[in-house]
Amino acid sequence: MRVWKFGDNIDTDAIIPGRFLTIYDPKELASHAFEGTRDEFSKNAREGDVIVAGKNFGCGSSREHAPLALSGTGIRMVVAQSFARIFYRNAVNVGLYPLVCPDADRIEDGASITVNIRDGSVEYNGVRYRIDPVPRFMQEIVDAGGLVEYARNLKEVPVCTGSHR
Repeated sequence: MRVWKFGDNIDTDAIIPGRFLTIYDPKELASHAFEGTRDEFSKNAREGDVIVAGKNFGCGSSREHAPLALSGTGIRMVVAQSFARIFYRNAVNVGLYPLVCPDADRIEDGASITVNIRDGSVEYNGVRYRIDPVPRFMQEIVDAGGLVEYARNLKEVPVCTGSHR
């Protein structure tokens, strides 16, 4: 996987500028990903590439358009030291893996890495770095293509049996 490296505090407005929030098609959104921040991204990102970032990736507004724009480019995962909580959930909901790797800052732009979600590692230059475990139910949502597809494929609807006050 080829790395697109970003720093700390990459906000959702950098990922997809607000003027494109009327677009809902992931492919069309992808053509504007990182516009004004890193213009070559939307033209050169391809299926199987991965974003690697520092701390607080996806901060800012809660727009679901940000992970949607990334998925439209063929990106299937973002490896970062940490994520804004709402971006993390939105990423899972649209079928994008948000992977927490405390050592993501050691990985360079343009590098080739191997990510193994099941064993919890990222390999770069012969060194394996730990990624935080992704809960199984979140893996199932991402692997299904997002929350909507996951819900469509449910055989049983989970039932809450607890009491409410």
